[in-house]
Amino acid sequence: MTRKAFVTGSAGFIGFHLCQRLLAEGWQVLGLDGMSDYYDVTLKQRRHQMLLQSQAFRAVEGLLETPGLVRGLVEEFRPDVIVHLAAQAGVRYSIDAPRSYVDANLIGTFEVLEAARAVPPAHMLLASTSSVFGANAQMPYAEVHQADHQMSFYAATKKATEAMAHSYAHLYTLPTTMFRFFTVYGPWGRPDMALFKFVKAILEGTPIDVYNHGDMRRDFTYVDDLVTGILRLIDAVPEERVGDFDSLSPVAPWRVVNIGNGAPVPLLAFIAAIEAALGRIAEKNMLPMQPGDVPATWADATLIEALIGPLPRTEIGAGVQRFVDWYRDYYQV
Repeated sequence: MTRKAFVTGSAGFIGFHLCQRLLAEGWQVLGLDGMSDYYDVTLKQRRHQMLLQSQAFRAVEGLLETPGLVRGLVEEFRPDVIVHLAAQAGVRYSIDAPRSYVDANLIGTFEVLEAARAVPPAHMLLASTSSVFGANAQMPYAEVHQADHQMSFYAATKKATEAMAHSYAHLYTLPTTMFRFFTVYGPWGRPDMALFKFVKAILEGTPIDVYNHGDMRRDFTYVDDLVTGILRLIDAVPEERVGDFDSLSPVAPWRVVNIGNGAPVPLLAFIAAIEAALGRIAEKNMLPMQPGDVPATWADATLIEALIGPLPRTEIGAGVQRFVDWYRDYYQV
């Protein structure tokens, strides 16, 4: 029988790519997206339009936090798997508009958990973020490391969703995997992310803002590699411990898993890859560190590879070139 997945945030960057792959692999997919105006809604609408070319995809537009909306959809669709990706994203924006993070991330996730309690899926998978590691300076970041000192309200809400999901996994025996994503990039990416902003500015001949005077590193993860990780983890239901590095809860079928490239790239090397792909040199506006930001991220991939085997790791130059090719085609520049 055809497997069914309910995906929140299906018009988002990662949700769009995940739905594409699920459909290509023969799944039936129900997507929910709030089409918030945090960034260009037209980009989100174009993503959904592409997904709707498949008869196996159905799109619903609505806010996660609407009481009973998600539960009603789940009761009707009865998915085998729920993948909860929808969230209010962005570290900086959480300083200016914290209420939107309460609504989308906390209340929205509560609605998803309630829906799963009513109609339990075989596996529930929810997105968190590498930002939850916050002030932890021990690298590479492992899932069993302390993550108690978040440095942005965005990260705080995502850490809260990990705890919320754990309680539901314990109380209602809901098999749950949390993902901690590491700086995802690629075609159809978000306009608020550095790669998108840098490419746009360089093509327009305007300076790019380089924070902490360029002394930063990020574990840039190409979106196709990340989606491969999500797809393989669907069948890695949290049941048995795979080693002392496993984050599996002692009291619930719940685990948190890093999905990252496992190789941090200096910010200036990332910018150099963009310059090479564009054939232009960026004018750099060197600035101090922004509030809520961290100087480096680096994923320990031991757990995910123990669960699903080695992941593909797209080299930064190749990944950036694919984004630039998409950007030039999409915006005709």
